[in-house]
Amino acid sequence: MNATAVSGKDIAARRIWLVVAISIAVVLADQIMKIWVKTNFYLGEDLPITNWFHLKFIENNGMAFGLELWNKIVLTLGRIAAVVLFIWFVIKIKYAQELRCGFFVAVALIIAGAAGNIFDCVFYGRLFNNPMPPEIAVAFPDGGGYAPWFEGRVVDMFYFPLFSFYWPEWLPGVGGRYYEFFQYIFNVADASICIGVGLLIFFYSGDASKAFSLISESKKNTKENDKEK
Repeated sequence: MNATAVSGKDIAARRIWLVVAISIAVVLADQIMKIWVKTNFYLGEDLPITNWFHLKFIENNGMAFGLELWNKIVLTLGRIAAVVLFIWFVIKIKYAQELRCGFFVAVALIIAGAAGNIFDCVFYGRLFNNPMPPEIAVAFPDGGGYAPWFEGRVVDMFYFPLFSFYWPEWLPGVGGRYYEFFQYIFNVADASICIGVGLLIFFYSGDASKAFSLISESKKNTKENDKEK
């Protein structure tokens, strides 16, 4: 019984360290790339690496891939709440031996991606200025940053225009319009979130169901114990 308990503690510790290590690695990679682009590219600058891959510096106020939804501060606070919720989730299920390691990798990627974009929103408005192109932003400007705390903009740079075409004129609604795939510009954090979500959907949906069931059972047992007391 003691050996089982020790084994369970070891598994839990390894899972926590795995989540922490992945989160730190992704956030560091994300921030290094963003700061490099922010301090070496002017806003809107497009550097073709190949015909189908560009580095293009844009900023957005919203969600992944440049989508802009909801109030800026509400969105930032929502991201922070989501990260806290995922961390709580990992702590609650860390002892569950029936959950596979890859499930924790997927969750870590989501946590890291959200945290990376949170950093931009919280700090970038205070850390950088916002010059007009073709001037390049500088860190810790004498005149202060371009926005208050929690109102910074997210830096995006990866652009993959894989192919493009015009829709046939006879198609209703889209006829004659130009279409490009993939038109969204994103960053390391966005990619991390999407990979994590993709892993959960296609490979670890069963683990996610088990994890939610375990948390539900834990809450139920806690309530029953409270009633008995």
